[in-house]
Amino acid sequence: MRKWSAHLKKWFAEVSDIPEDVVLGSPRLTLIGQFRLSIENYRGVLAFSKTELKLAMNKGELHIAGDDFVLETILEREIVLQGRVDDVRFVDE
Repeated sequence: MRKWSAHLKKWFAEVSDIPEDVVLGSPRLTLIGQFRLSIENYRGVLAFSKTELKLAMNKGELHIAGDDFVLETILEREIVLQGRVDDVRFVDE
């Protein structure tokens, strides 16, 4: 049943003008230069330090590595990271 639901949502996103990240809850990452990263549709913060940020996503995790990290904004569905971003990786469950 979940598989059909996911297919239906994907089809709906394709035939409508609604972005896929809104319909499916997919993460949306916006990197401005190398020093500001906005992440939408995350589930929670798993780890944070000056050199790493790990976020829980709908499916898996998002790992961000770099230096001088500061969390500028933390909202329910969006987080904004300041600092030098060197690596962004999606890790499957």
